[in-house]
Amino acid sequence: MSSNADVIVQEIRQEFESMLHYVQQSEDETAYEAERNIFKRLLKMGYRLMLLFLSLQAQRYPRVALENEKGEVLPYHSEKKRDYYSIFGKVPFLRPYFYKKGAGGQSPVDEALSLGADCYSDVVREMAEYLGTDMAYAKVMGLFEYLLGQSLGKNAVQSMVAEDAQDVKAYYAQKAAPDVQKEKAILVIQADGKGVPLVKATEAAHKVRLGQGEKRSQKKEALVTSVYSIEPNPRKPEEVVASLFHKEKPAASTEKASEWAKPQNKELWATLDGKDAALERLASRVDQRQGAHTTDRVALTDGAEALQTRVLLHLPAFRLILDFIHANEYLWDTANRLFKEKDPKRDTWVEKRTLELLCGHSEQVVADLRGLAQAARTTKTQQEQLHKTANYFARNRAYMHYDEYLAQGWPIASGVIEGACRHLVKDRCELTGMRWTQAGAESLLHLRAVAENNDWDDYHAFRRQQRHLRLYASPHAPREPLERMALDSSSQSSHEFLFPHSPKSPHKQPDAGVERLAA
Repeated sequence: MSSNADVIVQEIRQEFESMLHYVQQSEDETAYEAERNIFKRLLKMGYRLMLLFLSLQAQRYPRVALENEKGEVLPYHSEKKRDYYSIFGKVPFLRPYFYKKGAGGQSPVDEALSLGADCYSDVVREMAEYLGTDMAYAKVMGLFEYLLGQSLGKNAVQSMVAEDAQDVKAYYAQKAAPDVQKEKAILVIQADGKGVPLVKATEAAHKVRLGQGEKRSQKKEALVTSVYSIEPNPRKPEEVVASLFHKEKPAASTEKASEWAKPQNKELWATLDGKDAALERLASRVDQRQGAHTTDRVALTDGAEALQTRVLLHLPAFRLILDFIHANEYLWDTANRLFKEKDPKRDTWVEKRTLELLCGHSEQVVADLRGLAQAARTTKTQQEQLHKTANYFARNRAYMHYDEYLAQGWPIASGVIEGACRHLVKDRCELTGMRWTQAGAESLLHLRAVAENNDWDDYHAFRRQQRHLRLYASPHAPREPLERMALDSSSQSSHEFLFPHSPKSPHKQPDAGVERLAA
């Protein structure tokens, strides 16, 4: 061990003894004061331990000439400084630098440690990004300052998100389909759009005061998609009505809340690249999950015709269903025109039409609405709403066979995607004052989807592997855990463990991420 490493080790021991003495001798401190002090001291010790680790790795690396990818021999040149921004602070360390005029130089310890191109550690990156998927980047900066005493710029967080989101598509393209044993018989896809406020590339974005009707942002639709499987759950129309109107279920019903079918292996996605791009990706994810276990394929959307058309185009094997909650809202809008809010006839009118729709009598409901619109006592405003609802039902009639869907146990409401539009997009992208570039919002939504799908750790392991491959043109071999090394120390030296790809000769180059109705 070098004299510098000896000094660091001595400092660590002194710091530990100081901490131990503090805990043993503290008599007047509160638990709060003790916890804060211990945490600060642990950060200081972590800094020294990280410095020791990096220094030892650099020290152990052979200072013998190496060969680059072009076959050029690079002799040892000097010790070159690198800053490593860890959760304990910025740790500067020296590592060997190999250089030859005309051939350039490199520091192979960077490859052995799988360091990124910038100074930020992967722990810092993943922590900042995880927080950034849920809160404004400025708050991420504040948390780092408050908890760790570290300065982390807003631009740094934005750059991390942009860089580390680039492998998300590749990650899902290679991710294996869920275990068939954990899949259910009905494969369900849902899709819906949610607006994201983007910065306007016009003079309005830079004006001190806007003119009438001007806005500093414009919205672009993020299309949110989901795919999951679910067990068939046959229901009767009367059961669904009882649920919607908070009434007791029919006596013949034996269904319990705990027995509602729940989505399995749900995967969410959101993109601003357009409906076709989103649905092409969804179709590829669906192809991976289909098999002999899949008996039914269901697609749920609202009544947006452009979306329905593309769903039928990209997923022709799926049975398209109009989300019943959207259909039911049209009935409520109509009832609000026909009756006063507290009129008991309003709820009765909606309940009756709701049951008719669920029983598959949409044509009769359309006829009744048109008949009401022709009644002499109906006002112009009421007529407009009656025709609007009748036209909506008539256009979507092919997707409203709810009696058939319920009998087969299919979901009839898009609660999964409605919730996803809210918590995946709205809850983050529409925070007060939020305005995004399209690229910035896209990167964030990709990482947010990774977090929502519970793929965070797995994705970042894949990302680190992909980054290593890009930077060093070779895969990064996973190392054995320390426990394994300790048990098998006789067959592997510590140098071989720490640097499995270090050169064995002067000319060898080292080798280089439910809601109820939906059931």
